[in-house]
Amino acid sequence: LFTGDIMGHDSQIASALAHGGDRHDYRPCFQYLEPYFTGADLVIGNLEVTLAGPPYKGYPQFSSPDELADALLEAGFDVLITANNHALDRGDAGLQRTLGVLDHLGILHTGTFRDAGERERYYPLVLEKNGIRIALLNYTYGTNGLKAENPVAVNYIDTARIRTDLQKAALASPDLTILTLHWGNEYERSENSSQRELARFALANGADAIIGSHPHVVQPVNGKGKGELVAYSLGNFISNQRPRYRDGGIVFEMEVIKDAADTRIARHAYLPVWVHKPQTEKGTLFTLVPAAVDSAVSSALDVSREDYIHLKRFHTDTRMHLWGVGEVEPSWLDPAEVTRTDQP
Repeated sequence: LFTGDIMGHDSQIASALAHGGDRHDYRPCFQYLEPYFTGADLVIGNLEVTLAGPPYKGYPQFSSPDELADALLEAGFDVLITANNHALDRGDAGLQRTLGVLDHLGILHTGTFRDAGERERYYPLVLEKNGIRIALLNYTYGTNGLKAENPVAVNYIDTARIRTDLQKAALASPDLTILTLHWGNEYERSENSSQRELARFALANGADAIIGSHPHVVQPVNGKGKGELVAYSLGNFISNQRPRYRDGGIVFEMEVIKDAADTRIARHAYLPVWVHKPQTEKGTLFTLVPAAVDSAVSSALDVSREDYIHLKRFHTDTRMHLWGVGEVEPSWLDPAEVTRTDQP
């Protein structure tokens, strides 16, 4: 499973503290996805904040509390990719501390490194699960004008470097090589020509699949099998962005099968996930609502009429954009049971 952008805006930090009391608590954010995640073999997310310590801050230079990483681990994340435009928000020290927090928790990571030597030793990241070896690579278009100083290293998109790294990855004899790219134009729902050109280059040089991030909206998925599959952008995973198309994202699922004949991507699928912000006694709560949850969860959700409209719109927009499917009701929610905020 791959998720989109894991953000940490000011309101998210405040919400985590309000619900945690003496510490930040992000666990409610992922409570309805945890069963899905823990049932997967690998869960990989784009960590688009630093864990640089206090003062905690959202946009434009993010530093989230370490408890965010605690909650991601508990939810089932195995790997976090860290090469994105916010990797250097708190400078070299912030980058190094972020990696230290992840190492302490045992969360694997790739894309940024404490020094060139660490990159040489541990990149590309090779994962092995159920006898299947996966090489994972990660690059970003930039870091908001901030430059990494020695010794830290950030993987920037460069075709010569990517070609060399793909060649190095091949030496590990992976069954699958996955490239994750932080690219594209923010808030544009279609990929641009530069993305298409870079995707063609990467696939021609050994990448088997490409997963994208950065636009904060869902972009198309092209291709089906090994050597052709590209998910241009998964959109936001968790954030405080509320405009249409930006208030959610997709979890992208790949089923990989290895047998005597070959290794192949047997199927791919997606799960729309919408960011719900109900008001509680402790203030705003951030919680991710997947498009399909069981009846017990759906009955516990306090979805106002207004929220229901936005949730339904996000699900419909996503399905129409990816598969051309017309307007649909979320399968788990009966409109007659929606909490009516305009009633006494």
